[in-house]
Amino acid sequence: MSKKVAVLIKDKERQYEGLRTSLGLLLEFHIVSMFVLDHEIEMTEEYHDNMEFIDEMEGTRYSNVPANVKKYGFTAVSVNEVAEKIEACDLIIPY
Repeated sequence: MSKKVAVLIKDKERQYEGLRTSLGLLLEFHIVSMFVLDHEIEMTEEYHDNMEFIDEMEGTRYSNVPANVKKYGFTAVSVNEVAEKIEACDLIIPY
């Protein structure tokens, strides 16, 4: 059975791990929302490619950092909106 999962990525050093976890959960047919909070992502070719897979598999990407929204196509989200969105999830995975 599919679960609604929020992947919260606050640790810049673990941003790629959070992205790969999000992608893996999508491959298992879960509904995934990835949140990059409080830091701009370090874009590499590999990160970009995996981020495109998340989009193709209908995962959602949110960030409270304007640079991530403007440069990388994340959906803008406030801290209050993050709280509302994760409250509706079955599982929360922090990084």
